[in-house]
Amino acid sequence: MSCNYADGLSDYQNKGILGVSEVFDDAETVERKCEQLAKLIARSKHVVVHTGAGISTSAGIPDFRGPRGVWTLERKGEKPSVNIAFDEAIPTKTHMGLKALAEAGFVKYVVSQNIDGLHLRSGLERKYLAELHGNMFVEQCLKCRRQYIRNKPAPTVGKKLTGEVCKGTKNSRACRGGNLIDNILDWEHDLPEKDLDLAFMHSAMADLNICLGSTLQIVPSGNLPLRNKRYNGSLAICNLQPTKHDKKADLIISTYVDVVIEKIAKRLGVEIPDYTMELDPTKSNPCTIEWTIPSEQVKALDRQYSKVIREMSKNRKSGSANNASVTDDMDNFLSESKKLKKEDISEADTDNTNVNVKQECGE
Repeated sequence: MSCNYADGLSDYQNKGILGVSEVFDDAETVERKCEQLAKLIARSKHVVVHTGAGISTSAGIPDFRGPRGVWTLERKGEKPSVNIAFDEAIPTKTHMGLKALAEAGFVKYVVSQNIDGLHLRSGLERKYLAELHGNMFVEQCLKCRRQYIRNKPAPTVGKKLTGEVCKGTKNSRACRGGNLIDNILDWEHDLPEKDLDLAFMHSAMADLNICLGSTLQIVPSGNLPLRNKRYNGSLAICNLQPTKHDKKADLIISTYVDVVIEKIAKRLGVEIPDYTMELDPTKSNPCTIEWTIPSEQVKALDRQYSKVIREMSKNRKSGSANNASVTDDMDNFLSESKKLKKEDISEADTDNTNVNVKQECGE
């Protein structure tokens, strides 16, 4: 299957603002801003990275809303000239860099909108990753809900039967052959509950949220990076196009994400490994590796979240928050954000703004 999986989705006309011109910082500005971001990361205790289609374009996978994006060209009756097959694409410097930064302790969690499986194929462990829109290399059992990694991209999109049956167990008993479906969301599908819960909690707890390669137009994923703002958290955005939340960002870097990650990793003393098939779980043969998020992982973070957020609320410079509202805030957000959708925004929402760098970054 080609990387233009969008052809398999149901028709959806409201695809957001398309084809906005790209903006590039000059080389000197990029160096200065990357130095500032590296300092922010080094000083932060809980860094969460939010990734969009822009981190995979250097792998040959077209984005959606860029000047040559899938939906931008679709509006003109055209298709991308570069459209590599999913299993031919390999993780980029950004994918491999995020894996290295997570393993080195600089990045606590990655929240991804991407379905291309490149985070998984980089070797990034499941404990570091929420996949809000699914994964082309993962299928899920309708019966026991377990997820399994595939050797090849799923033949379907939109939570349809793949033709495979589950070989897993539940409560020490065989699943007895539940049917497997792809886990790629179509418009208005419910988001995966565990992934969304973990993404919300990590985003709210983060003292620094970093957005890479996304215009942040799809909700709820596009709004998650703002969850830490009520607790005086910082927001950094790296994207070639202006984004919906530029006016709320503390730092905006307008250049290729691969460049940013390479410069950040070098400043933090982290070596970015090359992609190797030995670390790619999709190359395991036969591939029977589980990709399920353990329920205990969610419960453990929930306990930590309640404690940390209450403490952060008390310490806010703007005043103490109502502790009882912590759980309500999470419940309200999740109840209103269960489905994948494009949020109504105006052209004015994507106006690029001057970077506002916090004083602790040295400006």
